[in-house]
Amino acid sequence: MATADEDSKPQIVPQTQPSLDNQQQSVDKSSGVPLSDFVLQLEDYSPTIPDSVTGYYLNRAGFDACDPRITRLISLAAQKFISDIANDALQHSKMRSSGQSVKKHGKDKKMTLQMEDLTPALAEYGINVKKPAYFV
Repeated sequence: MATADEDSKPQIVPQTQPSLDNQQQSVDKSSGVPLSDFVLQLEDYSPTIPDSVTGYYLNRAGFDACDPRITRLISLAAQKFISDIANDALQHSKMRSSGQSVKKHGKDKKMTLQMEDLTPALAEYGINVKKPAYFV
C-alpha cells in the first residue's frame, strides 16, 4: 500500500534519445554549418600540409585512408596543432623579451623561433625536447 509520502514524490521520467534524423542533421555549434557541408568542403580544400606528406605518415602509422577527405581532415588537424604550438612559442618569446630592456623601433623588431621558447610550448602538449650535446 502506498503512503502519502510516496504519492507526493515527483516521478522521474527518462528522456528519450534524439532520432537518427536529428543526429544526421547535427550542426557544428561554433559555426552553425552542418558537418556534412564541412566534409563536402574538404573536397575542394588544399591544406598547407600536402596530401602526399600526410598520406606518407598515415601509411607509416598503419592507417590506410581511401578517402582523400580523411587525409585532408588529418592535414587540417595537424596544421592547427602546429599553429597552436607556434602561437604558444610566440607568447613565451614575448613574455621572455618583456623582461629585457632592449629598445627596438617598430619595424626593426623581428622575432625568431628559439628553442628556449619552443621547449616550454611543446611541454604544454606533452612533448619533451632536449638539446643534443654539443661537442667541440
